[in-house]
Amino acid sequence: MTKAVHSTAESADSSCAAKLRRSIRREKRVIRAWQWAVLLLIFVFWWAMTKPGLIPPFFFENDAQAAFFFGEPVEIFRRIWSWFSTGEIYRHLAVTLYETVMAFAIGTATGLAVGLWLALSPRAAAVADPFIKGFNSMPRVILAPIFAVWFGLGPASKIALGVTLVFFIVFFNVYQGVREVNPTVLSSARMLGANRSQLLRTVYLPSAMSWVFSSLHTSVGMAFVAAVIGEYLGSAEGVGYLILQAETTFDMNTVMAGILVLTACALAIDRLVTELERRLMRWQPPAK
Repeated sequence: MTKAVHSTAESADSSCAAKLRRSIRREKRVIRAWQWAVLLLIFVFWWAMTKPGLIPPFFFENDAQAAFFFGEPVEIFRRIWSWFSTGEIYRHLAVTLYETVMAFAIGTATGLAVGLWLALSPRAAAVADPFIKGFNSMPRVILAPIFAVWFGLGPASKIALGVTLVFFIVFFNVYQGVREVNPTVLSSARMLGANRSQLLRTVYLPSAMSWVFSSLHTSVGMAFVAAVIGEYLGSAEGVGYLILQAETTFDMNTVMAGILVLTACALAIDRLVTELERRLMRWQPPAK
């Protein structure tokens, strides 16, 4: 009798869990469908507003000006297709992605390490406080030409600029996450005999993880910004270089094509960060 009751309960739990999973998958499909629909509407509106003959004459002196200023979606996608079909874009995209990924990785690692160190060392944090705030308040874009002089016009100067942008985003999030560890949890771990390394592994890092991943989503865009700015100021390759060359000839379709390619790459890297977050944060209860 008891076994039958347990079997019935487990079957009911399993059925409820299956229904919940199906409901979540269905909701994700609906959201994804709406996202694609909104994206399609944006491009349809863009096409309608830049297609000669479809723009009311009072917006521009002539219809062709809209396409000149904003580009035409059809021509932009043709340019992107030409880039990838001929292989012209791969060398430039590889350079930009290398600069972005290296800046993202180095900036994240150093921001995580320094954030943990200062959060766990109050005296060192007090000494470093004015210097951290001073460097953070500096408009770091102006460092790009300095880095170009120091490290040359190759990827190193772009990576250095990217590190300065990514570092502070990660640092402040890690620092705040560690400082906001639940005192009750910390006291309980110490009462159970946890040493410093065990506290770091089982209390401080899990507490800071949600802050870290929140900063990483922002850092992806900042790393791309640094790479493109560096390529603007001095480079012979990279997607930023292609965009700059197109701007000098007023080729708006190529400019917008480069922007769309960079946006797609940033979204792809952000998706990888999201997947990593999902795997490492399984212990965290799902958001309501």
